Amino acid sequence: MNEQTELISLQDLHGPDPVPDLARADRIVFSGSGGKDSAAALSAAVRAADAAGVRDRMVALHIDLGRTPRGHTVEWPGTADLAQEQADLYGVPFAVRRSAKWPSLLHRIKARGQFPNLFNRYCTAEKRAVSHRFITEQVNELAITDRPARIVLILGLRAQESRSRAGKPAVETDQRASNSRRTVTLWYPVLRWSTVEVWQRIRDEGLPYHWAYDQGMTRLSCSLCVLASIPDLTCAARLRPELAREYADLETEMGAPFRRELPMAEVIRRTGRAA
Repeated sequence: MNEQTELISLQDLHGPDPVPDLARADRIVFSGSGGKDSAAALSAAVRAADAAGVRDRMVALHIDLGRTPRGHTVEWPGTADLAQEQADLYGVPFAVRRSAKWPSLLHRIKARGQFPNLFNRYCTAEKRAVSHRFITEQVNELAITDRPARIVLILGLRAQESRSRAGKPAVETDQRASNSRRTVTLWYPVLRWSTVEVWQRIRDEGLPYHWAYDQGMTRLSCSLCVLASIPDLTCAARLRPELAREYADLETEMGAPFRRELPMAEVIRRTGRAA
């Protein structure tokens, strides 16, 4: 497994973050990516749910990003199975959902004619839409009529991953997902954790993790994420050359680069393969 050198978490510096009142939640939805932060967040969420006596109200959701026009998974192979294995370890019911409109994220990119970027993260919006539909399913199942259903949505975001995440509170109301039928509270249980703490929890709990970490990846989202570091992109293109080739060919077809300063053809070149 790949570990960084952060030894002190933001939690050590700022104290413990608040935890939502899980005992009042009608449904606790854990959104699991299968990545290391997600695994640690699941462990933390289960511990908190057990303390509140409400683990039976938890359900795990994995959003599958589909298969490309050439049949490659946008996510790392085996990610959905891993997310289920992690949920099964805690006895949490597991569900997979996909976009109702697009066979894969790459189909969406092709239709739009450009890749997502830091200022236009429509890929995240697509995942959010799938999550909101799943929450609607849960609210319908609860069939609460005299008040809005209380939903807690758990995500494995960490402050050290980006500046935008560093500015988030650990608990906040999701205004976009809330409406007259439900109030949705977002909870990021490992927001202030360091990378070392994440891997320590994975070891302590014996949690399964994805093989890509042992091959050099530091994060696990889309195999080829527009926001990934150059070392991660190079590693991913080396491990998944056919998917990288498909992205490079799509660049040529659309006349739009994967990243303005870093086309996929250049990423492939850095792996030592012909672009």
